[in-house]
Amino acid sequence: MALMAAFDPVELEVEDESHRHAGHVGARDGRGHFRVRIRSDRFVGMPPLARHRAVYAALGPLMTTDIHALSIDAQPPEGTAAG
Repeated sequence: MALMAAFDPVELEVEDESHRHAGHVGARDGRGHFRVRIRSDRFVGMPPLARHRAVYAALGPLMTTDIHALSIDAQPPEGTAAG
């Protein structure tokens, strides 16, 4: 998975929430709605916007082919500085 390769996370949860958006205009093209919770040392010292941008960059083309909407909770592991 792209997020594993990019961040070597200590925690990663990906939840497909597409079923909650059945009939939604963006869901009609087959792309999904996902929620991501990721904890990685690579986020240490990064502000929240930079962490979100890093997740989007790691997913690359999936954002235009498979993912319609993405909710991101990206943090350093507990006990480390968030940024």
